[in-house]
Amino acid sequence: MKTKILALVVILAFGSSFNSQAQKLKKFGSSIEKKIGPKTIKVPYTDVVSYMGYAATGNEDEVKDGKKFYYIYVWVPAVAPELGVRMMSPVGKTKIKKATQSEAYTKNAKSSDYFDTYITLERSDIISKDNISVEAAKNANWITLERNDDSSEMPKQPSGSSYNSLLRYKSEASNPTKALTVGLYRIGFTTYKTGEVKGTFLAEVAAPIKLPGVVMAKTIEDLKKGL
Repeated sequence: MKTKILALVVILAFGSSFNSQAQKLKKFGSSIEKKIGPKTIKVPYTDVVSYMGYAATGNEDEVKDGKKFYYIYVWVPAVAPELGVRMMSPVGKTKIKKATQSEAYTKNAKSSDYFDTYITLERSDIISKDNISVEAAKNANWITLERNDDSSEMPKQPSGSSYNSLLRYKSEASNPTKALTVGLYRIGFTTYKTGEVKGTFLAEVAAPIKLPGVVMAKTIEDLKKGL
């Protein structure tokens, strides 16, 4: 009996330790690397904008290639040399200063639901705030700049799998279709496998330079309120 109790204590302690580690989010590093002693680190982004949300089953924005996609819209007010995007699910006990918390998140913050994140960074042909509208965003020409499924740089999910996502995209100034210009962007997210997307999530957009005026929102209406 003592052996069984001891084994149970070890399992519970390990589980508690794992859960606390799973929620530990490191500083968002850029593609720029710097050697400090024997270690090489990624220099943290200067500007990071954070958004906490909740993806609900049946509330997707679009079904694309058989997958249910959700979008977070981002207004980028200046030319950027690089953008980083990362997403973690669930949010759990992670605390982020100055993060925008959606109403859906506050209502479901204690939910244990999470999903295998898959993210895209897309740029539209809308380059003026005055031209932003629900209809314009729906009919805009969206170009996928980068995508990511699993990242070993992100915390593991409660399952123990590295299914959270992170991407970095460098602007290609010589190619207009690949440049990071002023304009309306969006983060698309779904799951790698076809299925339901349900759970809390933290999404962050970052840049190696200050970009005053970056706005993130789940809907175009909310984005316009923040501009």
